[in-house]
This record gives sequence, C-alpha cells and structure tokens, in this order.
Amino acid sequence: MREPHVHDLVLRGGQVFQEGLGLVALDVAVDDGRIAALHAPGAEVLARESVDLAGRAVLPGGIDPHVHLGKDIRVPRDPDDGERETASAVAGGITSMLIYLMSADDYHQVQADSRAAMEGNSHCDFGFHLVLGTDEQVADIPSYVSELGVPSFKFFMNFRGDEGKYLGLPGNDDAYMYDLLGTAADAGALVCPHPENIELVWKLREQPKDETLGPLEAWYRSRPPIVEAEAVQRVAYFAKATGASVYAVHTSSQMALAAMQLQRSDYDNLFVETCTQYLTLDTSADCGTYGKVNPPLRHAEDVEALWEGVASGAVDTIGSDHNARHRSNKEKDIWDASAGFPGTGLVLPVGLAEGLCRGVELERMVQATSTRAAQLFGLYPQKGTIRVGSDADLAVVDLDGSFTVTAETQHSAADYSPWEGTEVGLRVVHTIVGGRFAMRDGVVSDEPSGRYLARTESGAAALDTITHLSDAHDESEQHA
Repeated sequence: MREPHVHDLVLRGGQVFQEGLGLVALDVAVDDGRIAALHAPGAEVLARESVDLAGRAVLPGGIDPHVHLGKDIRVPRDPDDGERETASAVAGGITSMLIYLMSADDYHQVQADSRAAMEGNSHCDFGFHLVLGTDEQVADIPSYVSELGVPSFKFFMNFRGDEGKYLGLPGNDDAYMYDLLGTAADAGALVCPHPENIELVWKLREQPKDETLGPLEAWYRSRPPIVEAEAVQRVAYFAKATGASVYAVHTSSQMALAAMQLQRSDYDNLFVETCTQYLTLDTSADCGTYGKVNPPLRHAEDVEALWEGVASGAVDTIGSDHNARHRSNKEKDIWDASAGFPGTGLVLPVGLAEGLCRGVELERMVQATSTRAAQLFGLYPQKGTIRVGSDADLAVVDLDGSFTVTAETQHSAADYSPWEGTEVGLRVVHTIVGGRFAMRDGVVSDEPSGRYLARTESGAAALDTITHLSDAHDESEQHA
C-alpha cells in the first residue's frame, strides 16, 4: 500500500491571496522550499510541521526592487552589510531584494565579491542590478547577462562632469545613454535611469539660500519636479528610438509621472517605480534632515498624484531606495547631510496599510509590492505569486493588527527612520523565504538562508516570456 505523502510544512487557516480572486480560505502545503499544494480548509494533510494562521492574510512575499547596501552604498562588503539590512527587509515581509552595485571596474569580479559578502548573511533572496558608467561596461552587457545573471542596469543621468566622483563613477552624456539603451535592448535587458537634469540643478545652486524655509522645502526647491520630469521625458524618447525597455526609478512627482505617461501613450516598454517615502511623506514632514533624499520629498499634491498612479496601474512598483548610511551622516544641516535613508522594511507594511486605507484594491497593492517587480525583473512565476510550483515566499499579515515604527524595529545599522513614531495599521507576523521562517511571530531568525537570484531577462523580454508561457499553458489545458 502506498504511503501517504508527508509535506515539509502546512500553513492552515489562512486567507491566501490568489490573483484575480483576492483572499481565499486555503491551506498552503510546502515541500523543498516550493508551494506543493493549495488545499481546501481543513483537508486531511500530513506534514512534519503544521502552523495555524488564525485567519490572517497570506500574501506573496514582498519584492524590493531598489536597494543600496554597503557602508558607502556602493557594494556590500562585510557580513553585516547584508545581515542587518536584510533582517530589516524580512521584518517587513520582504522576501527578495534587488541590490544596485556601483563601480567603475569590470563587474565580473565586483559581482563575485558582492555575492560572497551576501551569501550566508542574507535573510532574504537577493539579486543585483549593475550601475554602468564606462564604455567598457556597456560593451560587457551581454556577458553580464549570460555569465552573471544580471539583466538590469542603472545609470545616473545626473552624473556629468565630476558629479559621480563621490561614488567613483565617471561622468556621461546623452551619447553614452543612447549607446547603453541600444546595447541593453539587444540583450533583453532593462535600463533603470536615475533621471535628473543636473545642468538645471547647477543653475539653481547659484540662487541665494532662503533660511526661512524648512529644510525639506529648501531641498525640494534646489531640485524641483522639472529637474526629474525633463530627464524622464528625454530617456523615454531615447528608449523608443532604440527599442529599449526603461524603468524610471523612484518617481517622486506628478510632473514626472505625467511625462512618462505622455511617452507611454506612444511606446509600451516604459515602466514606473515610486518609493514608500513619496507616497507617505512630503515637505511638511517633521523628520528634518533624516528625510533628505534625491529626488527630494515633494508636496502633498504629488503624493496624491502618485497614489492615483498606484491605483490605476500607471505606477508599476513600489520600492524603497534603501540606504543604510549611519545617522551621523544625517545630523547636519540640509545642505551637508547625506541623501537617502533606510526603508526596505516598510515597503510592504506602510505601503499596504496606506493603500488599503485610501481604498486602493488589495490586488493592486500586491501587484505594486510584489507581482509586478517579479514580472519586470525576470522572476515570475518563481516569485510574486502563490501558486503550485512557485517558491514558498510568503508574508503572513494581520490586517487588524498594528505596530509603531522605531529604529529598533527596523533592525538597520543606520539607526534611525524618517517614519519614527508612525503608527501602521497592520502587522507582518511571519515572513517565509523558500519555505523557511525568516521571521516567526515577529522574531527574525538567527540563521540567514537567502539565495542568489540569477536572472536571464528583464523588461519587455521578460514580459514576452510570461505571455508565451501563459499561451502554452492555455493551449495544453484545451487539449487536456
């Protein structure tokens, strides 16, 4: 007689998110780090471990597509660069992150060193984007995709002259951008530009500083929305000319979103990311220099426009632009403080709580915090969905719970949060990465088990693959 199958883990009594259906009462069975079955509630299923979720929501694990690690934010080098910041991530339900590596050197060695720093020290799964700045790096894009598993590349449109010197990156120009976009398009890769018109910023720097303004308003006026919007429009136009896929990172303003929508009306392969800070903070926030970031925090009307974009799908994803520089780099005046702050652990809870409070559908919030990033960055359906065969990456959320943001709860070595003291109207209870509890009952595991995510394509190429897989699946169903 055949022995009954015994699963590694069964999660019972949860409300499991299903694409197109919302929350459905199901039990989730896990084997070898993947979802093995979705059972009707109470089905007689054997498992080595069974956990009662008491009606809590089970969502696809969050994916943070925009993270910077390392004490100088260039690359992770030390064990704690990965351990502390990924602890922050899983505490907030993030199960995968994509980290920007910044170097002017050949990335074959840089990527190997960064991967070694992360493996064994990361609580979540991780992949990389590469920041490009030299002609040699652009020529190496095909090998970066095929050999390193990295099909997404960033460049700083504002790094002209010596602007990138503090990160060891050379200046570039529009001809460089044109070459990069075309090469990436041929390789099935996605380009992630930092869009700012630095010539305009240089001009604005010459204006007298108005000391009567609050620090965040003063910083806003030094890099107003037109700085971002003009650059977005320019790179989007170049994308159409080269056939490239472009993903506008950290979109912060109504003007920039409108510029991208204008270009999208004529060319499909354009995608938009915003960040938690641009959805929940503005220049009136009381976080002072802790809230300095590029692009700057904007006005309340920009926050509203971005939420409209999230609700409609005009905004594809929500990331963090996480930066773990220590608080001592922020405790200066607005002109001398470092830009950027930690936030990976708040993408899912703060974004989800605010979105649901505003009436944004749960389906859209799951898309923005997980599914769409998986689709655009070549991880779907391995990630970003709860279906049989997908990785068992899950965020178990108490939608009736709450917590207060503090630096301590965020785990980051930065030792501060611009959201300090914020009450969040839900709580992540468990975070499961590859079938293992990276956080259980609010306590982060002391055994990091995250794995490297090698990818083969991003952007339009990745979306085309999903379409072909879906068509093949539908055809096989018809013949079954």
